[in-house]
Amino acid sequence: MATVLKREVPEWKKKKVNELVEVLDSYDVVAIADLFKVRAVQLQNLRKKFQNDPLIRVAKNLQTKLALKRSKKPGVGKLSEMIQGSSVLILTNMNPLKLSLLLYKSKINVAAKAGDTVQNDITLKAGNTGLPPGPAISEFRDLGVKTKIELGSIFIVSNTVVAKRGDTVTPKLASMLSKLGVKPLEVGLSLKAAYYNGSILTEEQLHVDVDSIIDDLVTARNNAFNLTFVIAYPTKENIVLLLRKASSEAKALALNSAYPTTETIHAILAMAHAHGVSLLQKVEVVSGKKASQEKT
Repeated sequence: MATVLKREVPEWKKKKVNELVEVLDSYDVVAIADLFKVRAVQLQNLRKKFQNDPLIRVAKNLQTKLALKRSKKPGVGKLSEMIQGSSVLILTNMNPLKLSLLLYKSKINVAAKAGDTVQNDITLKAGNTGLPPGPAISEFRDLGVKTKIELGSIFIVSNTVVAKRGDTVTPKLASMLSKLGVKPLEVGLSLKAAYYNGSILTEEQLHVDVDSIIDDLVTARNNAFNLTFVIAYPTKENIVLLLRKASSEAKALALNSAYPTTETIHAILAMAHAHGVSLLQKVEVVSGKKASQEKT
């Protein structure tokens, strides 16, 4: 039976793993992010922007898995199950949700290439494309986009969805988007999972729906404003409107009760004069009727 010889692990590899263990043990949060579609230049720019907080460490998957298993952090080794494909290690002391939001804001839009998967519906907006009449007209037609010629340029007649979420970018679509300068794909680091206080947070738990949060905050703000206005609770946001409302209601009450003030006296006198004229007209009508009856 042949003897299987074990290959000696090079010292530089052991040193690399030991360095990773030392670094990840010095941070509160250990996260795994997806490097899919992220270019080397973008990664370098992120490192410069973050200035080591968070710290981005790129290593081979096997080295990262070994470092996680050797770490002193209890349970952090489970993160190794999340390492697949192109991944990067992110280390920080900030809250993992704040980290997720930071990475979300750091994403950029890039041009689409043939074969890419559409992340969100791609819509070509109505208006001047800046392209001269020519082969582009038939290319638009092939994509189902209605056009017209005005002022020597191709105009898109109406907003048109040329690709839906999940579709594959075709060569024709990629070419047209490039001509129009449309960059529909959003790339950047996306968290797969994060270790925090002994727990593993999944991608779903780390997802921050910024638009939804903003909508909820706006709704809450409007509801709070309406409530304080209805119950006349003064705040710096509603005090002007409350004073205007109070002034209007006080003036209306004074007018209805004929209470004279510098603001109401002219209106009260005008109302009194109008009532007087109306009463005089009624008296004249009645007097006229009595006079005619007496003559008959």
